[in-house]
Amino acid sequence: MQTTGSTIDQNVREDYLPGVGDFFALLKPRVMSLVIFTAFIGMVMAPGEIHPVIAFTAILCIAVGAGASGCLNMWYEADLDARMTRTADRPIPSGRMDPQTALHFGVALSTASVLVMGLMVNVVAGGLLLMTILFYVLIYTVWLKRRTSLNIVIGGAAGAFPPMIAWAAVTGDVSLESIVMFGIIFMWTPPHFWSLSLFACKDYKAAGIPMLPVVSGEGETRKQILIYTLLLVPVSILPWTMGFAGPVYGITAVIFGIGFTLLSGLLFKNKDIKTAKVNFFFSIFYLFILFAVMGGEIMIGRMV
Repeated sequence: MQTTGSTIDQNVREDYLPGVGDFFALLKPRVMSLVIFTAFIGMVMAPGEIHPVIAFTAILCIAVGAGASGCLNMWYEADLDARMTRTADRPIPSGRMDPQTALHFGVALSTASVLVMGLMVNVVAGGLLLMTILFYVLIYTVWLKRRTSLNIVIGGAAGAFPPMIAWAAVTGDVSLESIVMFGIIFMWTPPHFWSLSLFACKDYKAAGIPMLPVVSGEGETRKQILIYTLLLVPVSILPWTMGFAGPVYGITAVIFGIGFTLLSGLLFKNKDIKTAKVNFFFSIFYLFILFAVMGGEIMIGRMV
């Protein structure tokens, strides 16, 4: 941590005061939007009722906790971000933000989100949120990211917790249904991020990050994307077969699962960057569709 901070400190622009946009950028808003969406669907799927104010508080705490995790990730990885083209303009490596300011901001948001969740929603949801933040920052960012190509496989658990936290906000516990939703995102994460790593490979290599294509080559990465996609599809169908999602979701999961598998198979066969980009963007659409249909079908069923 010391080396990271001392390296970036020298680049901080003394004539620049960070603005609202810089603090917002630290929260990784694109990642946060996916977290909010999957958490909302987790809350919709949960049995029982929750007061609208408590529901809003829970979603807000999950969003703030996710943003805090992203902020602490950017603080710790500022030296890596400075070496990569796609991240060099982030607030800390660009010199627009002092590392200590980012650290204090991230710690304050983390503490506030967990305390508010625990006190205003329930202790189980607060404990899960705390575990998620610690997992992302300590397990993924500090331990795994710089050491192993399995960083995404194991670290992906952090991004899979939001529906489980939201479920606990409603029910006060963790159930098999929420674990299945966790499992969908967990299995989705490797093919999603490995597709990104194929066209960002030069950046990862320059930063010394042991992503799978850097360590094992692009051919092995394409094979692993296909394998994990094949494993993902049956997991994605579980909500239907277990009975907590309806037939529309089941049909959607099968159709889009076949589509994702065919695209991953095409990526395995083709060696071009264009196919990797198509697979990456389709994976985002795939997860969005699954959760949108899952929650939408339940909401419509309750209104009828």
